[in-house]
Amino acid sequence: MEWVAIVTVLALLQCALFSFMVGRARVKYQIRAPAVAGHELFERSHRIHANTVEQLVLFLPALWLCGWYLEPRAAAVVGSLFLIGRQLYFNHYLEQPRDRGTGFLLGFLATLTLLLGALGGAISSLILH
Repeated sequence: MEWVAIVTVLALLQCALFSFMVGRARVKYQIRAPAVAGHELFERSHRIHANTVEQLVLFLPALWLCGWYLEPRAAAVVGSLFLIGRQLYFNHYLEQPRDRGTGFLLGFLATLTLLLGALGGAISSLILH
């Protein structure tokens, strides 16, 4: 499960980086808390971070359950696709929000794969025992 733990830490570090980018944009564009609107690039950064937090709620349990019930290395590889998808989402959303779909889809499909793998593995384990 070490690979799953590594992917987990990388996902959390990525989320922390996105949070840092929101704070940096808040200072750069002088958006005083608690405001979440103002400069467009601040709003994009804020949405990237918020969406990533929303996705982590599904991704992290799916990653660990899939690793537990199926195969940790395979779960980590699929989890790495989530990280790549999130980075693509970040890059494209900042440049041109309408181009964020590829990154979102890659991350979402990775999470869905992990969820289905976890469900299949749990059902298989239940039936075999």
